Amino acid sequence: MDKQGETGLARALLAGETDAFERFVDHFRSKIFHYSWLMCGRPEDAEEVAQETLLKVFESFDQLRDPERVRAWVFRIAKNACLMQRRKSVFAPAHEHSLDELPPTSEVPDDDAPPDAELLQAELRAVLDRIIAELPQLYRAVVLLRDIEELSTEETAQILDVGTDVVKTRLHRGRIAMRQKLDCYVHNQCLEDQPSPNPTPLSPQERATLYSVWRGRVPANAL
Repeated sequence: MDKQGETGLARALLAGETDAFERFVDHFRSKIFHYSWLMCGRPEDAEEVAQETLLKVFESFDQLRDPERVRAWVFRIAKNACLMQRRKSVFAPAHEHSLDELPPTSEVPDDDAPPDAELLQAELRAVLDRIIAELPQLYRAVVLLRDIEELSTEETAQILDVGTDVVKTRLHRGRIAMRQKLDCYVHNQCLEDQPSPNPTPLSPQERATLYSVWRGRVPANAL
């Protein structure tokens, strides 16, 4: 689903359309799970983040002022939920790399093409996930939002609470690191192609909870 479809979905939700609820949950839950798995590191954590994010989304859905920015709005909530999950997870890394720990690179325009975009094809998506997961967290967050979720530089900066120049620098360095790993995979098969996890289906109780929270926030005149 493209951004236009997501915008229509958000507007339908604000109008109280039940079918839109089902489509919204199915669409965004998988996206949030994938983002959270790569940021949090464990499928179990990603499951919790996806559920917590959707709960917070529906608790405040009536506050969405711009349906055209629903993707950025959802991922800002997901980012905060993921940070909280990482802090309480026993698998959280003891140390994160900073920008100063990697060699400096010359700056490039922000519209520089993502590395080998054709590798997003299904058969190599698992490899790309492995490569992204091995990036330092600072770069990983930007690459996921800009190259995978296709958010703008400005939206990414707002979600991560950094300046646009910082986003451009981290994206550039992250793409360089990805190209190096992709080159290693293509020429030396130095990464194993392991399937990426998928979220488990929502239980009837989990889905009912989300539905109840959303219904409680829909304006009465929309029902």
